[in-house]
Amino acid sequence: MIKEAQPLVTAPDVIASSALMTRALACQMKTTLSVINEFDTRIATLCAANQDFALMQSLPGAGQNYAARLTVALGTNRARWQSADELARLSGIAPVIERSGKSCRVRWRYFCPKFLRQSFHEYAGESVRHSFWARAYYEQQRAKGQSHQAAVRALAFKWIRIIYRCWQTRTASDEVKYLEGLRKKGSSLLTDAARDTI
Repeated sequence: MIKEAQPLVTAPDVIASSALMTRALACQMKTTLSVINEFDTRIATLCAANQDFALMQSLPGAGQNYAARLTVALGTNRARWQSADELARLSGIAPVIERSGKSCRVRWRYFCPKFLRQSFHEYAGESVRHSFWARAYYEQQRAKGQSHQAAVRALAFKWIRIIYRCWQTRTASDEVKYLEGLRKKGSSLLTDAARDTI
């Protein structure tokens, strides 16, 4: 109980200096929070002016934060990458396959722009909560024995292709159209998801 607790320090000088330090830290925190609020305001203003921000907001679960990060990650130069695969490799989401003789090893990329990789990876993880197909794909990867991180990376690889296409064509993401495309292709993803929901 708090009432029965014994203070570890009772020396007045130590208590007084600790109280002073606490006040100093509180002042620093107020200043930091004020600057963070100013950053948030400026980011919101820049996002509202960017034509691609609405495209990123159309992604399931992107919201303000992930839409802003993905808008920055892609930029405005649509000639920067020639394909979604090129973007996936640069971002570090595409795996590296190492072959030597008869052995083959797959690993993640060590050297890549960390902000880019983290943006796609974190968005993919969030999308599992908001997108039917993303959840089904994640569960499919886990059922194959993949770890959580590996399943999210695999999902991020899928999302890069979709995001790149939306960005190149300036078309908003449409989950219904994507699911219809999977149905027409006879994707096992929908079959597995339907079986899991029964």
